[in-house]
Amino acid sequence: MFEPKRLHPVAVLSGILQTLKEAIIPLVVLLFLGGSSGKGIQFIIFGVICFFLIVFSFLSWLRLTYWVEDGELRIESGVFVRKKRYIRFERIHSIDVSEGILQRIFGLAQLKIETAGSNGGKPEAELTAITKQESNEIIAIFNEVKKTGKRKLDSDRVNEADTGKELAKEDETDSASVVFKQTFPQLFLMAATSGGVGVVLSGAAAFLSQFDELIPFKKISAEAQQFIQSGILLMILMVLLLFIVAYLVATARIVLIYAYFTAKKVEEELIISRGLLEKRQLTIPLKKIQGIKIAENLIRQPLGYASVYLEYAGGSASDKDTVNILLFPLVKKEQLKEKINQFVPGYELQTELKGLPKRSYIRYFFRQLFIIIPIVAAALWILWPWGLASFALIPMAAVWAYLKFREVGWNINGNQLQLRTRIVSKQTYIFQKNRLQVFDRRVSYFQRRKQLSTIAATVKSGAGPREGKLVDLEQKDAEFMNDWFSYSEHKKHP
Repeated sequence: MFEPKRLHPVAVLSGILQTLKEAIIPLVVLLFLGGSSGKGIQFIIFGVICFFLIVFSFLSWLRLTYWVEDGELRIESGVFVRKKRYIRFERIHSIDVSEGILQRIFGLAQLKIETAGSNGGKPEAELTAITKQESNEIIAIFNEVKKTGKRKLDSDRVNEADTGKELAKEDETDSASVVFKQTFPQLFLMAATSGGVGVVLSGAAAFLSQFDELIPFKKISAEAQQFIQSGILLMILMVLLLFIVAYLVATARIVLIYAYFTAKKVEEELIISRGLLEKRQLTIPLKKIQGIKIAENLIRQPLGYASVYLEYAGGSASDKDTVNILLFPLVKKEQLKEKINQFVPGYELQTELKGLPKRSYIRYFFRQLFIIIPIVAAALWILWPWGLASFALIPMAAVWAYLKFREVGWNINGNQLQLRTRIVSKQTYIFQKNRLQVFDRRVSYFQRRKQLSTIAATVKSGAGPREGKLVDLEQKDAEFMNDWFSYSEHKKHP
């Protein structure tokens, strides 16, 4: 690791595929859309773009070198402008390891290195294709600097590869104080109750919308109308089949992403690994955890399961895995308190929460009516007299408003604030006072008449803020919470 090295040549292909992935829609539009008279020019432009893309990716690979020297990871890159980045291991907060399909085929790894100076939610440095031996060496140096505060002696350089393997093995066994593994039955249940079918359907719709000039939607629509008139039952069965297929695809996707999910607490870090086709390992320093979110959707809640996320002051906005970090994909609710205490010391789940005053319910109900009334009016106008059935939405709105009203609650225990609310899923936030960026108390004109308030607690998470918000609290409760955050003399809670 003391001589400049290049990435594995597969990094050229990886760079090309990444660029194509980001620009797939404009390239397809350029290649396939437009008049037939300009097809030749379109193919020429497409070919020129692909040629320059290949050349630029090759030159980027050729010009990038990396090595370790004097306690620094040094990276030099740039086709036209030469960039030099020297990153001291003491400044590195975490190193995330992943193995995509290409990396796994060639026995490689990808490293994302994050420091306090990482800007725009992007890693400080990224090595897209290096050997696992080199990856182990870099991680070994990083682990040693964290433990001892200094780099090993030059006389020990020859043993770096072995040290990397030993440290990796040690981390997997002796160093881990607690380990959580998601079993396959739990993983399948988690995937089956995730609600990911909406993501698959919306993604398919967004993709198809880009090809409205290629696909004869008008002709399909006209034939669909005849089909509907001739067979309502068959149409219903086709729609049902579409949802079943989307559901199976969404379930399989989540199983592949979170297969072999393991969370380990190693000293002052959490190491989370998962993935079947693409292996991913995230290293989360405990000191960068800003809060915890517990989510219970409408299916998992009655089954007694929940998912636990970490609000993490790091990661990239373009990397969903580092914005929403799953600590426990699926865990029994009766185990939540114990598991959270084991993996994230200092955060404690409270079961006794104070709710809203009864007069808040009417405001929750009115908010649902603002959504339902336009739907009822439209149904009556378009589907008369069948639209009269839409009045059934009003009692349903009353029940849903009550469920949302009942779930809201809060608790203050020492320096910890716990908030519980529901939008669709029930969400519980646990924040430490010294991690809160903003605490906001708001009172509207109508709330003032009812002596109610809204509070919002904000922490840094991922590439932006994360807010826990409670609406229509008792005004005295909101004032007490505001005093707690402001470090002023606490008023005695009523």
